[in-house]
Amino acid sequence: MEGLAVADIRTRFESSFPKIGIRPAIDGRRKGIRESLEEQTMEMARSVARLFSENLRYPNGEPVECVIADTCIGGVAEAAACGTKFARENVGVSITVTPCWCYGTETIDLDPSIPKAVWGFNGTERPGAVYLAAVLSGYAQKGLPAFGIYGNEVQDTGDTSIPSDVRDKLLGFARAGLVVAYMKGKTYLSMGSVSMGIAGSIVNDAFFQEYLGMRTDYVDMTEFVRRMEQGIYDPAEYELALEWVKKNCVEGPDNNPDSIRTTREQKDKDWETVVKMTQIARDLMVGNPRLDELGYGEEALGHNAIVSGFQGQRAWTDHFPNGDFLEAMLNSSFDWNGIRAPYIVATENDSLNGAVMLFGSLLTNTAQIFADVRTFWSPDSVERVTGHRLEGHAENGILHLINSGPATLDGTGQQERDGKPVMKPFWEISEEEAQRCLDATSWRPASLEYFRGGGYSSDYLTRGGMPMTMSRINLVKGIGPVLQIAEGYSVDLPEHVHDTLDKRTDPTWPTTWFAPTLTGKGAFRSVYDVMDNWGANHGSISYGHIGADLITLASMLRIPVNMHNVTEENIFRPRAWSLFGTDNPESADYRACSNFGALYK
Repeated sequence: MEGLAVADIRTRFESSFPKIGIRPAIDGRRKGIRESLEEQTMEMARSVARLFSENLRYPNGEPVECVIADTCIGGVAEAAACGTKFARENVGVSITVTPCWCYGTETIDLDPSIPKAVWGFNGTERPGAVYLAAVLSGYAQKGLPAFGIYGNEVQDTGDTSIPSDVRDKLLGFARAGLVVAYMKGKTYLSMGSVSMGIAGSIVNDAFFQEYLGMRTDYVDMTEFVRRMEQGIYDPAEYELALEWVKKNCVEGPDNNPDSIRTTREQKDKDWETVVKMTQIARDLMVGNPRLDELGYGEEALGHNAIVSGFQGQRAWTDHFPNGDFLEAMLNSSFDWNGIRAPYIVATENDSLNGAVMLFGSLLTNTAQIFADVRTFWSPDSVERVTGHRLEGHAENGILHLINSGPATLDGTGQQERDGKPVMKPFWEISEEEAQRCLDATSWRPASLEYFRGGGYSSDYLTRGGMPMTMSRINLVKGIGPVLQIAEGYSVDLPEHVHDTLDKRTDPTWPTTWFAPTLTGKGAFRSVYDVMDNWGANHGSISYGHIGADLITLASMLRIPVNMHNVTEENIFRPRAWSLFGTDNPESADYRACSNFGALYK
């Protein structure tokens, strides 16, 4: 257990987290003007730093760190000095703040790979808004998209408070910017290859490199066999894990016909195998110092992976127990070692779904549900089959989200805040809540018609009433990646209705009943239209309505959004996007992303 604690904290988060750099820009004219503005300008920077450190957390739960330039920036010399400091301090996100006019291109941040924003103080005494307009014009002219932040209400000079609308934009920008910065240099680890011809599991290294700044690395699934047979895993942890599994992971009914049902002895062996597979997958992703102590120095290093995928079907699952347990447990916020940050592992090695799972996890610091977007149930179809008429959030129909085997146990909805079901960052989850998630999950012997090698699938029903956001990246020949987003709610169905609908597919798998929020137009005219326009068979589901943050993040990465139901007033993109047209923001988004190109290309 001690060995894993080291692996999970010291090794997993070994590299330092990116910091937010704050650049207080000022009118460089001395002998009165600059001197009168020094304290107000620097206090703006300090206020923003406090806002971030009090409201944003890194994936390990620690407060986000900010770095402020040593001096206010009145010209190119101070801008260069600030750039040097930011490079030394691992700054990955840049925000310029000012209450006054400054010299635009002389004070500009020229680093092309760092997301950047400018907050121009809305006050009548000094023209901060004039600088904002001038510097954003310069950014656009130089091909460096930047976000503009300008308060709706005029503030008095010397007012150091941050208005609520400015606060929301600052936090939204910073959340997305930190995702960009944290992904850079990390790895997508492909464990296996293409699963059942699924295009998303054709891992596209150009996408990860050029859009996310990430590496791709690959291991064959025979590496699991090698490590199991040669004992390349922590044996002490294995014994601890197996004991914990026997106590906390309750087997559900075996739905297989008697003619092919496996013996109790084989089921027990499957448990031993899937526990080892979970340890091995984690060690492949992040390494484990215990392996070095056991004489496996190369294996101890891992692959620096913040997201991975396990092919499973069918090359593995036709012979070995499936990867459902490893995927479900690693994607959860707890295991036999206690409560910890979730790992991100994509079922069937669907790397494109893995990418949006990563987006959602880094934006919210919560676990993500991987699911098939399986079936649209219209109100009429539900009533015909069950006699029940859908109501509430579900009144226009529902989507059956169900993964063919595993999903994070956080998705049960057994964590609570103010008496309502939620999915929390790991540092807010209590031992009692983790246990409730385990108790709400049964481990069903795998359907052997699908998984000939056996294994166990996590089976649960997500509690209704949770705000959720479903997202997906698709690759389109000639365009590149596009992102789609659907905000909505999980819903409860009467028990007999759920049972009737669930048994029409495989009842050994986890189910989330999801009702997208409709807008009456485009892909959100109806729930059917949402299903009909969804670009693939998979989706990633995050707790909360995070569509606005996903749109902001996508614009930073130059990924256009082809469908969403986020209200227009909540959309925040670089100011240059309006220069590509203001009447149809979706079309302008495509043109802007095409014009500026992938962030790292």
